[in-house]
Amino acid sequence: MGRTDLSRPLGRDGGRADERPSDAGARYAALPVRPYDLLLKIACRVVAALWSLLGMRRAADVLRHYLRGTGAPYRVDAAELLALPAVRSAAEEQLARWRAEAQARWRRGPRTRAAYPADSGWRGVRLARRGSADWWLALRGVEFRLTGTVRVAADGATNVDYRFAVCKNGNFSREESEYGIPFAVFARLHETGLAREFTVTGEAFGHV
Repeated sequence: MGRTDLSRPLGRDGGRADERPSDAGARYAALPVRPYDLLLKIACRVVAALWSLLGMRRAADVLRHYLRGTGAPYRVDAAELLALPAVRSAAEEQLARWRAEAQARWRRGPRTRAAYPADSGWRGVRLARRGSADWWLALRGVEFRLTGTVRVAADGATNVDYRFAVCKNGNFSREESEYGIPFAVFARLHETGLAREFTVTGEAFGHV
């Protein structure tokens, strides 16, 4: 017979219970539309078309979704995102922590087969331009959460079943800038109702 540990999940310390909220400035459609805003929206459509021609389909699709202004959630392929070096490294760090904590608990017990629930909580990770310019332009960074179970065999060997979830609330923070271009001008499209912030979601499952 094995045992299941029902105490605090492994790896929970340091993770947030909820994903980070959007830090958009003004409310949706709270500001008046200026001629400059209309020109900016046209320019963004041109940029999306250019990205698509250059093969950066994710970046183009995410920008178009923003410009459509529906505010509907946008689902991404979390397995592809997990394969990016920056994301993979952050996830593997949590999985290694789960294994270490599981074995530490197992050694304190009767050393029979055991199962331990695990939960990283929500954590942020920045995407690297060199990892994938397409994903970087599309998201720049995401929140991720790993949940699952670590099983320890009678000989101390471990294996992990996990769910990898991603989320991003908001698309253009007024505090961000890239290449000297402030994102406040893009955030204004949401604030004037010419575009709309949306939530990015996705999930993938794995066994290691």
